[in-house]
Parts: sequence; structure tokens; C-alpha cells
Amino acid sequence: MNRRARLLSVVVAVLCGALGVISSTQTWLTVELQDAAHHTLEVPGASAVPVLAPLSLAVLALGAALSIVGLVLRYVFGALAFFIGAVLAWLTARVVFEHPVSAVASVVTESTGIAGEASVAKLVASIDATAWPVVTLVVWVVLIAAGVFVLATAHAWSRTGRRYRTDEAAKAAPAAGSPARAGDGPRPHDAAGSRAIDNWDDLSRGEDPTA
Repeated sequence: MNRRARLLSVVVAVLCGALGVISSTQTWLTVELQDAAHHTLEVPGASAVPVLAPLSLAVLALGAALSIVGLVLRYVFGALAFFIGAVLAWLTARVVFEHPVSAVASVVTESTGIAGEASVAKLVASIDATAWPVVTLVVWVVLIAAGVFVLATAHAWSRTGRRYRTDEAAKAAPAAGSPARAGDGPRPHDAAGSRAIDNWDDLSRGEDPTA
């Protein structure tokens, strides 16, 4: 169960981060402008939610690191996964349910040269969402659940590691009361090497090693 919990947490976090990165390149919103030609613009996720790509990359790295970090960092990463998931879920939900002008303003400004949210709002005739914001919102809800799962199970992962290290140490240690084997103690050439090093250190300090 402990290994499964670790593996599940890592896989879910990595998948959420990867899907977030992919989603940032996909069209989230389509904007129709109130001009003579009724131009339609496509708004990618990275423009609708500017922090989508960098935070998704952070989640991707966090998920990969979960498999190797110690107990304290597991709790830290679990809390970060929860926090990042909550922030991205809130920002994505705004796009899904409100279609705010602020989410398309950068693309409209780049296309028309008109800046300012109020000016852009007058130019926009309609804003429609694709399926990507909804899919991404589900991804962030899963990430929040993964963060909670890490916080709840991280202590069990560390017990597995400690038991493994203890078993390995027991195998490596000689049995109590067993006679020492020939060769277990310091070897003559090792002692001679140590004396040579000590003599060299004495000479380096200006002392006579033969005194």
C-alpha cells in the first residue's frame, strides 16, 4: 500500500502538470469583434490564464521530485500541490463560468492595437469557450485531491524507507559474538600508509617526524 500510495501520487501529479502544459497551448476562448469584418480571434490557455504554463511546469517538476524527497519535503510538496491546484482551479473556473474580458484582452490588443480593458470590452461582441477550460478545471480538482492524499499518506512512505534501511544494515552487520575473521582488522600496508601520511604532515608543518 505504501509503494502504491507513492506511485499513485507521483503519477497523478506528473499527469496533471503535463496536461496543464498541453492545455496552455490549446484554444480556450474564441472572440468575435464588433468590426465591419466581424473578425474572430482564438485565445490560448496561456493568454487566458498567464500563470497556467509556469505553474503547470512547477507541478510537473514537483511530481517528479516526490519520488525521491524525504518526509519533510513530501509534506511541503503536498501542500504546494494543494495550493497550486486551488489557485489554478479558481482562475480556470472564472474563465469557464464568467468568460471575462480580461482573459482575452491581451490577444485583442495584439490583434487590433487597442489597449485597456474598458476599450477592449467595447470592441468585443461575444466570447465563447471551448471544452479545454472545463477539462483543465477537472485536472486541477484532481491535483487538489492529490495534494490532500500526499499529506495524508506521506508518513507511511517514510516508514517503508526506514524499514528497508534497517534490514540492509542488519544484513551488513556481523552477527553479535561471532569471532573476528582474519583480515577484519587493519592490514599492515594500511598502517604503513597511514604512518607515511602522518610523516608527510609533520614535514609540511616543519616538524621532524623522526624526533
